[in-house]
Amino acid sequence: MDALYTAAATANGREGRAVSSDGRIDLPLALPPALGGNGEGTNPEQLFAAGYAACFASALAAVSREMKLDAKDASVTAEVSIGKDGDGFGLAVVMRVELPDSLAGEVGQRLVEATHAFCPYSKATRGNIDVELVIE
Repeated sequence: MDALYTAAATANGREGRAVSSDGRIDLPLALPPALGGNGEGTNPEQLFAAGYAACFASALAAVSREMKLDAKDASVTAEVSIGKDGDGFGLAVVMRVELPDSLAGEVGQRLVEATHAFCPYSKATRGNIDVELVIE
């Protein structure tokens, strides 16, 4: 791969801070209450969900243009779950894609599947994390 852009961030654990190299992200981190924390900060799952949703939405726009479809009113919500996986922990994602009524049915299904094949985050997670696609 020939990198066009590289993002860098530093964190010191789930109960610390996350800071991007350009300073645009500087966030307190905290375990969510469901994992025994106080929830007074963001967490890696929220950050991953935001990044994946934004990337998938941009990929959806690119793929819809290529397919000559109008998806400008679409939105994407990524739900990232963490849970026990053997001796450690694992992640799973539900990708909820809200499409305009004009893209209901088979056309929308083809668009979302093509987007999932194209999206860099989807490529990175393929075979590593269960990703469920839900069209709403």
